[in-house]
Amino acid sequence: MLIAGFPAGAWGTNCYLVAPAAGEECVIIDPGHQAAQGVEEALKKHRLKPVAVVLTHGHIDHVASVVPVCGAHDVPAWIHPADRYMMSDPGKALGRSIGQQLMGELTVGEPDDVRELSDGSRLDLAGLEFTVAHAPGHTKGSVTFRMPESSDVPSVFFSGDLLFAGSIGRTDLPGGDHSEMLQSLARVCLPLDDSTVVLSGHGPQTTIGHERATNPFLREVAAGPGAGHPAPRRGM
Repeated sequence: MLIAGFPAGAWGTNCYLVAPAAGEECVIIDPGHQAAQGVEEALKKHRLKPVAVVLTHGHIDHVASVVPVCGAHDVPAWIHPADRYMMSDPGKALGRSIGQQLMGELTVGEPDDVRELSDGSRLDLAGLEFTVAHAPGHTKGSVTFRMPESSDVPSVFFSGDLLFAGSIGRTDLPGGDHSEMLQSLARVCLPLDDSTVVLSGHGPQTTIGHERATNPFLREVAAGPGAGHPAPRRGM
């Protein structure tokens, strides 16, 4: 399996291209702010043909390049219905302006073909299998994508802004809810095997085992009710 990832734009949002191997079809995950050029470079480098864009949530730092990427390759975009409005109205999603200068660099709106994700659904794309889990807390429509373990590759978990190395997504923007975030961590993350590789929306790669042992928020959830931690403010 091939996973090519790079941080893009003002918020350093991780964009991923996933394929069975070089020279084959691929899925693009979270082409955010200023990601279009990086996507094209990765497609050329690995000789990939995109078949779909899938989105962990609707914040502009994860979806700003969806329209140009989908348009250039005539592919659909998948997003949870609760976050779909954010593609056309990013300011409402943030509860504030993100700045006129930055707004001038964004392509706001939906691609021609938008399809909706649901909890527990399975996407079979580019010869790959992605299991969708609805994981509200950062936004109402946040989701994760999990790929199954194979003979030579551990399970891979695209966590979006649910789980980071050492932290979790912020919950202080419209649609955010810290209680929902903790519930999503418990329901979606804790059952995963320790060997599961976590590729998040921001920051470095980690594993569920490492986060279970060291991440204060995941440890809090695993331990049950008790002393909490200050809400994080990482990401958008």
